[in-house]
Amino acid sequence: MINTQHSWRESLTVYIRPKVLMMLFLGFSAGLPLLLIFASLSIWLRKAGIDRGTVTYFSWAALAYSFKFIWSPLIDKLPLPILHPLLGRRRSWLIIAQLLIVVAIFLMAMSDPADGLRTMIIAVVLLGFASASQDIVIDALRIESISKEYQAAMSAMYVAGYRIGMLAAGAGSLYLASLFGQGETGYNYLAWQKTYLVMAGLMSIGIATTLIAREPERSATADSHIHTRRDYAQFIGMFVLVTSAFLLAFNFLDASGWLKPALRPFTGEVIANFLGQLVRITVALFVAGLAGYAITNSGLVNREMIIGTYVNPVLDFLQRYRRQALIILLLIGLYRISDIVLGVITNVFYEDMGFTLQEIASYTKVFGVLMTIAGGFIGGVITTRYGVMRILLVGAILVVATNLLFMVLAAKGNDTLWLGIVIAADNLSAGIATAAFIAWLSSLTNISFTAIQYAIFSSLMTLLPKTIGGYSGSMVDQLGYANFFLVAALLGLPSIFLVLYLMRQSDK
Repeated sequence: MINTQHSWRESLTVYIRPKVLMMLFLGFSAGLPLLLIFASLSIWLRKAGIDRGTVTYFSWAALAYSFKFIWSPLIDKLPLPILHPLLGRRRSWLIIAQLLIVVAIFLMAMSDPADGLRTMIIAVVLLGFASASQDIVIDALRIESISKEYQAAMSAMYVAGYRIGMLAAGAGSLYLASLFGQGETGYNYLAWQKTYLVMAGLMSIGIATTLIAREPERSATADSHIHTRRDYAQFIGMFVLVTSAFLLAFNFLDASGWLKPALRPFTGEVIANFLGQLVRITVALFVAGLAGYAITNSGLVNREMIIGTYVNPVLDFLQRYRRQALIILLLIGLYRISDIVLGVITNVFYEDMGFTLQEIASYTKVFGVLMTIAGGFIGGVITTRYGVMRILLVGAILVVATNLLFMVLAAKGNDTLWLGIVIAADNLSAGIATAAFIAWLSSLTNISFTAIQYAIFSSLMTLLPKTIGGYSGSMVDQLGYANFFLVAALLGLPSIFLVLYLMRQSDK
């Protein structure tokens, strides 16, 4: 774990390094798709007459971020024909992911949810998959491009770019939708279509950065061709079979329909639905693991390649951290749960409080993003200066405290002064916490397994929060906004105690 301290001058001048500046534009490319799945899409769907519960279910499309560890070995190991010699291992995959994002956003633009959700669902799932794939490559490129003690600065610049991308997709899309004819009442599909076509065009910023950037030396010198084409073909075949096993098991459990009705009398609707989804995911992962184990030991694939790809990165982490490994994994899984669960419903909350699209865009997107960027840079500087763990603790405390402020806003109602106060506090604390957290995750990786280990960490980081977040609309229906915000804040308490425990162990 990083505890190196630097002078204030070193902590500040690192931001002008070309490799650090590159992360601003790649962060923009990574942040742009997220709100096109969450906030902006939520408002579009609500304007189209889609009910609140269905709207929040769309957030599950972002669960691709939580399962990206499954296909991250493909992206890490498989050299792409034609593109690999031209761009290198990281950039070739990055350009493919970015082009898929453009295609997915275009398909969303061509789909009117008022006429049915089938095409929209397909497009959103594709966008989630492509965005998660882009994140796999950017994370690996970020970690491989600079030494660990400067990862906080890389994280801060990445967060800044990410939030600017979210600003473009959030406030930008709302402003554009209004400009193109979407009023406060009624529904105008053409306004949203034009808006999403503009968003697809903005991905050219990330594509241009990928083409201009240099392949990291550690990636360029890595031996990516130690296996034959047959090995790679068998590897892809195994991936397809294992993924198919997961999907079949997941869909079969839903079709059986016995678990949720059995739990409902004891737990209530929301908890029964959540536990049902959790069981489905767990059993489906177990079935997929059995399928992978059977294929690996059948001789149909290169067993050494599979062990080196999936098993060794996990063993490496367990061997390095030993007794602390479980605590570290728990902290990864819980650190952002409060923010993510609350974030899924916030735009719907603002609209329900009577704020206009322009107010939502101005306060929560423009002002909020500026506060997050400021928080990210503050977090990067003080993390470089004082070390990761201290700022990780500060961030965890701030997130819980500021999330409680949403209860005040729920009581105040349509009050723009309190909206500004809540947005400033929430986003500033989120920026500090995120910069420290990304730097900490980066410090946990072994450079030999960069893409795979970081994909596992970031997948674990979002799996539980986004699973719960999908039920946030139903939870609000049952609890009301004030009680929901209290529950969301309390979800952040375990991470505070876990950070304190790791700090004490580190001192020992």
